[in-house]
Amino acid sequence: MRKIILVFGSIAGAIVGGMLLITVPLYEKGILKIGNGEWLGFITMIIGLSLIFFGVKSYRDGELDGVITFGKGLKVGVLIAVLASLIYAVSWEIAYNTMSGDFMKQYNDARVETLKSQGISEVKLQEEMKRMEENAMHYKNPFIRFGITLMEIFPVGMLIALLSAALLKRKKFLPSTQ
Repeated sequence: MRKIILVFGSIAGAIVGGMLLITVPLYEKGILKIGNGEWLGFITMIIGLSLIFFGVKSYRDGELDGVITFGKGLKVGVLIAVLASLIYAVSWEIAYNTMSGDFMKQYNDARVETLKSQGISEVKLQEEMKRMEENAMHYKNPFIRFGITLMEIFPVGMLIALLSAALLKRKKFLPSTQ
């Protein structure tokens, strides 16, 4: 089980973390915008974390003779998600500290533009800007930032782990060819 978790978690982490390291310079050059990047990031998370399904299936078919309980499937899936999430968060720390100019300023500026385009009142805009400044101060703390980054990706991995465990506990769902 350990080898499957390490292999599939590392590959998933490399996909999502690698995409971060590719896209941060694209933000800095203005090629990608925050809104487009959020979608690209989410799609990349789904693609990378789909390896949870394949990891659970590999464990079921290779080590458990094609039969797995929901609990064991969930355990393997969650551990793959944890490893991938940690790699993603470490990748963000590397990108944030070496490539990203002032991410929070760029993010907040994009948020202000969105709010203005939605016709928010000046009073509400000022309140939101004050809240964003407070969040930016918290984001400077690496422990808070690391936790926030983990919470971007781990819930997606948890959902995929739940779905994978539920589907693969059924013997007839993509049965082993061995």
